[in-house]
Amino acid sequence: MKKLMLIPLITSGFFFAQQKGDSLVFSKISDQILNHGEAYEELRDLSKNIGHRLSGSAAYEKATQWAVNQLKQAGADKVWLQPVKVPVWVRGKESLHIKTANGQWQTVNMLSLGNSEGTKGKDLTGDIILVKTIEEFNALPESAVKGKIVFFNHPFNQSYITTFLGYRDAGIYRRATASMVAKKGGKAVIIRSLSSATDDAPHTGAMKYEDGIEKIPAVAIGPKGAENLAKLLQSQKVTAKLNSNCGMKEEVMSNSVIGEITGNKDQKVIVVGGHLDSWDVGEGAQDDGAGIVQSIEVLRTFKKLGVKNNHTIRAVLFANEENGTRGGLKYAEENGAKEKHIFALESDAGGYSPIGFFMDVTPNQKADMKNWMKLFANYNVHNIADSEGGTDIAPLKKYGVSTAGLMPDSQRYFDLHHSASDTFEAVNRRELLLGASVMTQLIYMVDKYWE
Repeated sequence: MKKLMLIPLITSGFFFAQQKGDSLVFSKISDQILNHGEAYEELRDLSKNIGHRLSGSAAYEKATQWAVNQLKQAGADKVWLQPVKVPVWVRGKESLHIKTANGQWQTVNMLSLGNSEGTKGKDLTGDIILVKTIEEFNALPESAVKGKIVFFNHPFNQSYITTFLGYRDAGIYRRATASMVAKKGGKAVIIRSLSSATDDAPHTGAMKYEDGIEKIPAVAIGPKGAENLAKLLQSQKVTAKLNSNCGMKEEVMSNSVIGEITGNKDQKVIVVGGHLDSWDVGEGAQDDGAGIVQSIEVLRTFKKLGVKNNHTIRAVLFANEENGTRGGLKYAEENGAKEKHIFALESDAGGYSPIGFFMDVTPNQKADMKNWMKLFANYNVHNIADSEGGTDIAPLKKYGVSTAGLMPDSQRYFDLHHSASDTFEAVNRRELLLGASVMTQLIYMVDKYWE
């Protein structure tokens, strides 16, 4: 009986010593990155010297060469480009004006939605009709919509504490309303931006047309502009004049950028990454320059500290997440199908303070994560959410790969997401580096304990 009682005590002591050793490594990782990490200055360089970098643009191609150089300087054992054909969408000159029956034309801040067709440089005019929800729009007869410009004034739901839920709730208004309106004979769509802010900054983002339906223009206006337009429409007729030159061009060959440090035990792969492309406004600093430099920092830290990784740790800087997800699909097709992947971690939720992880893992792995959270608690990381790890790594699930996403504090992210406000100045150095630190800590634990 005494011997049976002794076993768990020894086992408990073993795990205590094990956790103490991991805690020391966590501390070394944190100290290295917070004191000597290079991610913030890398982000400054990417944001200011290259800036926004939509797939298929000259700026994106410049960013791929920048990424190759940064991965080499970080100490990657191997760096290469993965070719992928990407869609090309260009914005061009654009404007939106409105007027009441007795008024003058007034300029409204706007952005065409990504992948939208424009007016081919010609003025498109029409009376605006206001709806708040898709259900309200669906109840309208075709006669009420035909020849009109439909304005969806659906606000970002501020009730959600996790703002990604508010973004998900409002997402259909950006993605799908153009084809809904076209089916009823409408001329164009105006949506209220998917923004948690109360400013007048419009936010872009990808939309999609249904096959066989006329491609009508779709634009977004900022929250203040939306409130002003809705107020006008409550009492009088309002006419809009839209002029835009946006549209899709021929697809081109581009590249994702990949760098890795070789495993000392085997060649099973652990992925850490983000997307190198951004929308064509702002600087793409939070979305997703932050994830890019954090992923590079993971490799750099393993090298700087001399941590001997068991498995190959690979940073994948994906192409074309914003308006096609071609980079993630191509990586899964070429690498997920042919190499054994243990785990993939994505950072694509901004460079704010980390508070947890989105997890799509096995029950046993989730149990491990819960135990590991005792170590992460010292870094103010407490949350595990059952959720998809990220858009670019989601295709790896087809091949049985467990995935996760860094969960930063999301309260400010959708104030600037997909807008001109997404600049380097909106990123805090310490918050960015804390994110890189906990990402490195998680990769260290996965590499050590998972097979």
